[in-house]
Formats: sequence, structure tokens, C-alpha cells
Amino acid sequence: MPHIRRLPEELVNRIAAGEVVERPAAALKEVVENAIDSGARRIAVRLVEGGLGLIEVTDDGCGMSPAEMSLALERHATSKLPDDAIEQVTTLGFRGEALPSIASVSRFTLESRPHDAGEGWRKVVDHGRFAADGPAALPPGTRVRIEQLFAQVPARRKFLRSERSEYAACLDVVRRLAMARPDLAFTLEHGGRRVLHAQGGETVAERVSGIIARELSDNGVAIDLERGDMRLTGVAGLPTYNRGVADHQYLFVNGRPVKDRLLTGAVRGAYADMLARDRQAVLALFLDLPPEDVDVNVHPAKTEVRFRDAAAVRGFIVWGLRQALSTGDRRSSQGPDRQAMERWQAEPVAPAFRSMFEGQGAGDSHAALREQPAAWRAPADTPLAEPHGRAEESEPASADAAQFPLGIARGQVARTYIVAESADGLVLVDQHAAHERLVLERLRAAGAGEAVARAQALLIPDVVELDEPACDRLEAAAPKLAGMGLGIERFGPNAMLVRSLPHALAGADPAKLLTDIADDLALHGEALLLGEKLDLVLATMACHGSVRAGRTLSVAEMNALLREMERTPRSGQCNHGRPTWVKLKMDDVEKLFGRH
Repeated sequence: MPHIRRLPEELVNRIAAGEVVERPAAALKEVVENAIDSGARRIAVRLVEGGLGLIEVTDDGCGMSPAEMSLALERHATSKLPDDAIEQVTTLGFRGEALPSIASVSRFTLESRPHDAGEGWRKVVDHGRFAADGPAALPPGTRVRIEQLFAQVPARRKFLRSERSEYAACLDVVRRLAMARPDLAFTLEHGGRRVLHAQGGETVAERVSGIIARELSDNGVAIDLERGDMRLTGVAGLPTYNRGVADHQYLFVNGRPVKDRLLTGAVRGAYADMLARDRQAVLALFLDLPPEDVDVNVHPAKTEVRFRDAAAVRGFIVWGLRQALSTGDRRSSQGPDRQAMERWQAEPVAPAFRSMFEGQGAGDSHAALREQPAAWRAPADTPLAEPHGRAEESEPASADAAQFPLGIARGQVARTYIVAESADGLVLVDQHAAHERLVLERLRAAGAGEAVARAQALLIPDVVELDEPACDRLEAAAPKLAGMGLGIERFGPNAMLVRSLPHALAGADPAKLLTDIADDLALHGEALLLGEKLDLVLATMACHGSVRAGRTLSVAEMNALLREMERTPRSGQCNHGRPTWVKLKMDDVEKLFGRH
């Protein structure tokens, strides 16, 4: 029978590394967190080949003596827990297994010098085996070099992604940690080029808008709320300022970047009735609560947490976000009366409209509603609100008007909704959602034939600035996008040059278009077939080529939109799953006015 044996220390560290160091970004996160815990004011990160070739982190923290350096390379040795009260953790690191785990799967160089020491010391561990030990010249602080990561663990290295993907993950780690500590200065260099530089001493709003997007400062609201021992701060983007993926949602608990389902669900619940299902909020939230009310010892990666009172935390975040957005976004409207909405019913558009409405005509009850309005004049001292509806004098309906399932256009409300009269009721159409579906079907049909897939060249190419990972994704998809008429090429590390747009979208905003396409590619990743990716991109392109809410349409344009909806399959819902039109039966109209 097999005998139970004690595993060697080197093998134990490699097993632990499987949880702690799954990719270069995980190793980088552990080292930068140690730098923050050391009291550093400036942290410099240098990467080569996306972290696969080299990860170097330099800080000006407290430093370590040679004896402390040796102890730090042993498992479960840490300065973060002065006693056994693990529920009172206030630092980012505390488990004491990151450095030995990293050193077991890489060539690890640790150099450090305390502020009161005349010289520094250097220790080198080569894939778990001690390699060198001696003095080193460096300023007070600590420098960590990680080279040849997973070089002797081929089973792990072959599962790593491309250099660009690993670099994007490392960049995200530094961004999150820099956002958590706006008082510290961070720099990041990749391949000899500086890609991030954050000055210390900034406010939370300045650091967040500087890292996420400059326009967030004009399209977001500041949050600073308290409830009992909990405090919520940060910046929340307005519902109208959103993205296609949730990778611009940064969540922190007691200064620790986390990816927690409870917090993500709370954000989704707060924005539930203000965002489309496929759009995601842009925000950075900092939740602070007593350490004993949150468990950070859930996983070695320390990105998951557990709350003692999860319901209270979720309720506080939902309430806080809604409270902030109610003061910052006056475009949000209250929901209509439930009893009134129960009289409305959404009807899907069937492929064959004539079969649905065959044999139905305008009822005689319509005549009962056609009463002559009495002349009315407002008193001179009565202020009148600006009307939000608009109606034009239209020609009499044709004899076959009863054959139109969506009716004849009678006006426009709020420059967004078309009001039409059908044979058996009133139809309300969301012009943007409806036209979005029509444009998508046109683009899909155009993709079936090469003759229609033509590009509209721009007189002056447009330069669109994006972050480097987004440019990488767009550059990889550029050949296929060119086949649909979108001609783009790389224009430096953080910009794309737009040379042409699809003919159907000649008036679209290139910057917004490229941002959403990059988000779509990031959301659906490399697991999807390229054809499926581009089909999702096509839906995004259709959104930009459709009639926007707020555009005034003539009666002829409204009727043309209704007729095309009747001819287009799947026009009953937009590309995001929302209904494009609803109908109120004439019987329900009469009930509202007490005629039945």
C-alpha cells in the first residue's frame, strides 16, 4: 500500500502557487500590494512581454533587513498580523504565502534596504532553489524582479494567453490598485514605454476620472453617504453614460479591490430601471465598514469577500446609488401608475400581419369619440408649460388603411414616440428602438452580398483615442471590419485611425462607434467564433446608424417607418430585447374615459 509522506517544501510552494499565482497579473498584484502595505509613497512597475518576460516593482517603503528578507521567503511568515486576530485585518496582504509561491515558479530577485541602513541586500531564488545572496546598491525601499515565470512549469505556461492579453490583465491590476490609493504615485512601463503615470495626493474623483475616462468627471456624480458603521464613497456615471461591458465597474471594500457577486448585483439592481439590459454602468465605489463585519480570508487571491450582513450591505449600496443618481440625473422619470400600465399590452410583430388582422376593420365606436372640441382660452395669468407633443395636419387615410397593422401616424410625443391610429386602437412606437432593428436587418442582408458591402471614405481620417488593450482588440479585428466597410488602422499605442465608415453609417460618430465595438470584442472574448463576434458587432453598428430619440420626424417619415416595420421580421423588439411598440385597444381607451 502507498505510504503517507510529508511533501518537500519546494513542492508545497508550487502547489500553493497554483492558487496564488495563476498568471503574471496575479503575481504583480501580490507584489504591488506588499509595496502599498510597506508604507510606500511612490511605486514604479516595469513589464516586459506583458509580464511573461519580466515583472519589476520598485517602492520607497520601509524596506527589510537581510534577516527579514529570509523570513519573508518562508511560507506563512508575515508582518501584517501582529496577533492572531485575523478578523481585524486592515492590510491588503496577510497570508504570508505570496512571495514563496512566486519564487517557486520563477527566478525571483528580492532587493531591499531599510531607511536607516547604509546599504541594501539582495537574495535570488531560482524556481524554489536558493541561488545568490549578497549586498546590493539601491535607495531605501524594496525592488522585486520576477523573471522566467512558469519556465519550469510547462503545463501552466501553455495555458497562459497571448502577450497582449496578459499585459491587459496587468494594466487592469495596476489601475485598480492605483484607484484604491489616490494618495500614492504610480507609474507603469511596458516594453520601455510609460503607459500610466498617476501623481500622488489626488482626490478620489480626480484619480478615478484620470484612470477610467476623462469625460467621467462631466458625466458622473460624486457619492459620499453613511449609514451606521458603513460608508460609501466614489463616483457613479450617469445612466446615459454607459458602456457595453462591465469592465469599467471598480469595486473596493476597505481599500481592497474585489470582484464580488453581491456588490455587482447591487450595482445592477440600482441601475435596473435606468439602463438597457446590454448596457453597463461606469463607476468606482469604495465601501468602508468595520473589519470584523467582512471576511477577506475566502480565497488566496483575496479578490472575494464575505459580509456578515449581506442584505444590509446590498441595500445600502442600492439606496446610495439611487440617492446619488436622483440628484445628478434629472432625465430619470418616475414609473407610471400601475393600473394605467396594466391596460397596455405589448404585442409581438408576427411575420404575416395580414393574417393577424384579416377581417378586422375600424369599428363604429370610433365615431362616438369624434366630438367637436369647445373653444377654450387660457386666463392671462396662467403659465403654460411648453408642449412636448407634436402633430401635423395629415391627409385623410386611404381606403386600405385598415390593412396596416401598425396604423397611420397621427403625431409624435417627446420627439421620441410615434403615435399612430390603427383599426382597433392606438399604437405607440419607440422610434429609435424600432429603427435600430430595421438597420440591423438591413446590415445583415447587406452582408450576404459583396455588392452592398461598400465603404464611405472620410475626407479627413478621424483619430480616436482609446486605451491600449482596446486598440489591440480592434487591430486584431480590423481585416473583418474592413469587409463591412469600417476601415481602421493603428495610429500609435493608444489611438486608432478611422479611414472609412460603412455606407449605411456615414453619419455615425467614429469615437463612440469604435468604443462600443471594442467593448463588444472584450465582452465576448476569444471563445466565440469570429463570425459570432462580428454579428454582435453588427448589432452595435446598427444602434449607431438608427434614428435617435429626440429627432423630429415628419408624418411621411413616421408612416414610412411604420410600413417598413410591417415588412421586417423580428421588428417587434429591438436588438436589446425591449419592445419597439405597444398597443392600447380602443375598448380600453373607452374604459379609461368611462364610456364602458
